[in-house]
Amino acid sequence: MRIILLGPPGAGKGTQSKNLAARLDLSHISTGDILRQNVKAGTELGKEAKGYMDKGLLVPDALVAKMLKDRFEQLDIKKGFILDGYPRALTQAKTLDEILKDKKIGIDLVVYLDTTDKVIIQRLTGRLVCSACGLNYHKTNMPPKKEGVCDACGAKLFQRTDDNEETVRKRIEVYKNEVASLIKYYQDSGKLHKLSADGSADLVLERIVELAQGK
Repeated sequence: MRIILLGPPGAGKGTQSKNLAARLDLSHISTGDILRQNVKAGTELGKEAKGYMDKGLLVPDALVAKMLKDRFEQLDIKKGFILDGYPRALTQAKTLDEILKDKKIGIDLVVYLDTTDKVIIQRLTGRLVCSACGLNYHKTNMPPKKEGVCDACGAKLFQRTDDNEETVRKRIEVYKNEVASLIKYYQDSGKLHKLSADGSADLVLERIVELAQGK
């Protein structure tokens, strides 16, 4: 299976993609992880990306695509994968199609985690992030065992400055405008399935698994 998970900020793409990968024995591919790994390893692509990041600039799509193409050369891809965080725009979707066409493979399923604004705001304004390992928690939905401390590594948790209601509402609006053409693209291909992600993480996971197993 080759699956793409789409959804607005706060839809739970990261959590669901990791859990789904473990459940179906698929590789979890996150462009954010790939970027960090390249920078940490000091690859040529990583050095180029770091140059942009150090200036506070976004890493160009073409550079991310090169890293993604390299990732698809690795052997674990053969068992299938879940793409998390990519594509985010129509141009990226078309680039992905070109990369996969060269590999003579295609996407089987695109799941859009449809989430109401109310739920997104509740999730993001309560989000806590580990300052060391990056694990996410939530003040009420998924609190750490010890307040303000990461369960996994013991580092301090913090709240992102952009996780406030006003900024979250703006991010939702921007996302909806940007993603409209992407959704239509996958709808036209017959691969898109919308799924309510307002419920518990376990319930949403089961619904995604049912979709995947039905393919």
